[in-house]
Amino acid sequence: MALPNALADIFHHKQKSYKMVLISALLEEMGETPREVSLTNVIDRFQQSMADRESNDMPVDDPPANLGKSWQSLTPGQMRTVVNNPITALEKMILVDNAQERIRFRPEIAKLLNPSVIRDLRSEADRETELYYRNRGIFSVSLRDLLAQVMNNYHQAKTQPFSGHLIGTIMRQTLPNELRRLPYLKSSTYKIQGSVGMGNWATIPWLAILDKRITQSTQRGEYVVYLFSEDMRYLYLTLNQGVTIPLQQGRKEGYEYLKDKVKEIRELLPLENMTKDSSIELTSSGIGRDYQVSTIAYIRYEKENMPDDETLISDLKNMVDNYSLFVQHHLEGKSLENPPIKETILKEKAAEENAMVSPAQTIEVISAFIKDKGFYFPPGMIESFFLSIKTKPFVILAGISGTGKTKLVQLFAEAIGATEKNGQFHLIPVRPDWNDPSDLLGYHDLSGVFKPGKLTQIFWEASQPDNQAKPYFVCLDEMNLARVEHYFSDLLSVMETRRWDEGKICTGSLIEARDLSVLTHHSRSLTIPESLNDLGIPQNVYIFGTVNMDETTHPFSKKVLDRAQTLEFDDIVLDQYPELTESSTKTTAAPDLKVSNTFLISEYLSIKDAFPGFEALIKRTTKQLVEINEVLEEVHAHIGFRVRDTISFYMVYNERFQLLSENDAFDLQLLQKILPRLQGSHSSLKRVLIGLMEIAIGKKLNIEEYMEDAAELYLVYARGKTAPAARYPQSARKIAYMLRRLEEDGFTSFWLT
Repeated sequence: MALPNALADIFHHKQKSYKMVLISALLEEMGETPREVSLTNVIDRFQQSMADRESNDMPVDDPPANLGKSWQSLTPGQMRTVVNNPITALEKMILVDNAQERIRFRPEIAKLLNPSVIRDLRSEADRETELYYRNRGIFSVSLRDLLAQVMNNYHQAKTQPFSGHLIGTIMRQTLPNELRRLPYLKSSTYKIQGSVGMGNWATIPWLAILDKRITQSTQRGEYVVYLFSEDMRYLYLTLNQGVTIPLQQGRKEGYEYLKDKVKEIRELLPLENMTKDSSIELTSSGIGRDYQVSTIAYIRYEKENMPDDETLISDLKNMVDNYSLFVQHHLEGKSLENPPIKETILKEKAAEENAMVSPAQTIEVISAFIKDKGFYFPPGMIESFFLSIKTKPFVILAGISGTGKTKLVQLFAEAIGATEKNGQFHLIPVRPDWNDPSDLLGYHDLSGVFKPGKLTQIFWEASQPDNQAKPYFVCLDEMNLARVEHYFSDLLSVMETRRWDEGKICTGSLIEARDLSVLTHHSRSLTIPESLNDLGIPQNVYIFGTVNMDETTHPFSKKVLDRAQTLEFDDIVLDQYPELTESSTKTTAAPDLKVSNTFLISEYLSIKDAFPGFEALIKRTTKQLVEINEVLEEVHAHIGFRVRDTISFYMVYNERFQLLSENDAFDLQLLQKILPRLQGSHSSLKRVLIGLMEIAIGKKLNIEEYMEDAAELYLVYARGKTAPAARYPQSARKIAYMLRRLEEDGFTSFWLT
């Protein structure tokens, strides 16, 4: 039988175990009749209950420190002091006549107490007491102590190296693990995650509890979250909303949306023993102001007066109970319609919904991890590497041996959780004798049985249902030791068949289903169901090729270059050294980014996918490409729609994620997609290079004059000289190098080192 509403939440806010024990003692003294009884007798029953637990070695709250160490030894006067606290906490339910030493329930409560309700209330008091003691010992480390440790040490931590710091470990690992011990948070539906920033210390660290059925991101939706104030004076336990996605439509519109949701949810939920206003004090500006608007309800704790674990657990349970009630209303469709919000906000891609931070912040963390590993890459390289992967899952890394091409792929993968150990990173050395796809994909032996190649095994593993959210990295080392067009031709063709199919990216077939009847992988025999479709390139596999250009290697055809992004490693700074700190001398652990495949997967397959919202950018980009094509036509190296779309996608991703300036991004695309197509010894190529230099530096040149002698254009880039200002400086530098090779050697190529 359910308790009446006035009694149902009687034990919600626990003050040690005293309140439950006092109610039990009062009910025992009353029997089954709600009558006035002796306060002395109730106090005696209270003391005996605590003493019995003590003598039987059961969990029990200690007496107040100033009164004694044993319940049995407390005097009646001391016991009266003890019970004053629960009596005060229950003053809305009970009345005490101190003069007559009598205690009773208030009349409005007493009329609810028939024998059946009294029995249920006693059972509830006993149940809550046992639950309280189970919870009290649930943490391996005190929750109060952990939160206090963050508040006491965060300011000092911000002056120290970010990577591997103890405070970060507490927030990202220790606290989430401890909270998962709580019975009401053990459900797999909850995602618990803490953050002190990504790569740099956050102004406001947080610890969030999200119900995965309605949101997996603090950027949007509703969740429970602890917020630390910037000055570390206060900690707020809040029921809150994500602000990132709503505010993308503009601060005014976003605030209106958040305020409407706050009003709706406050009317929907009880939110008892919480504050329901916008007066949380996090910081004076920025995200602090946003949280003030988005907060539905909160409980504030002061650093100098942090409550004990029991109160923290009780408050958190109350907050989670309210959150659960909201989630249930949401899932049952009972909550009100969302206030109007721009369609672009509601249609945010899964990559943004799943991510806890922006791509720019994630790239900062990856860059910091790579730097901590002792590797240097020039500014913009890692950003361009990421944008290149988003554009199309095939990237070529070119440069002389030992410049970190393979390491960039390996460390980038490791930073987001893809390692050789867990099977998500694979290094495949290319052999000079490869002349067809069988070395990668597989072949039929003399008996007609299919023998899968390494790449087929990886594709099969990546396509398994449990693995489809994980990114897989395949690095073909020394890719051009054999002719790429020969052994890689099937994959190049299938890459161009990428299409949307029920929200997923699918490709044409590489391996027929009948050849997958038995696939050996990691010494396991995997039987393939008869219903299995042919195997193509899974949407979570990314292929990289490292190349050196010398007399032992083969050049690339335009078919290969059109389908890849090419990153050149020629900025070699030998006197770059790792920054040695106490933390960096230890093995650097990969950051806990929890990045899924949505971080890397392409979101645009055709120009029409990217056009909405980015029409102006795409038209600006295309206008420049038209100008470049007019120059390239002279040597029949002009680009087609495939390259136009690829460059446009790169520019759109860059604008969305705010990684590089627009000019810097286009500069890299000119360097990565246009210049690799150029090589030769004829004068028309020289005219093209001068024309491209004109575009790169952003000013008109006398082409006929430089056709006679272009030294003035390239000598300014000689060693020891400061390069002149240019609209696209990296491309200008590369064009100058190619011009010099052409004039001095009679032949030039992007690939010459």
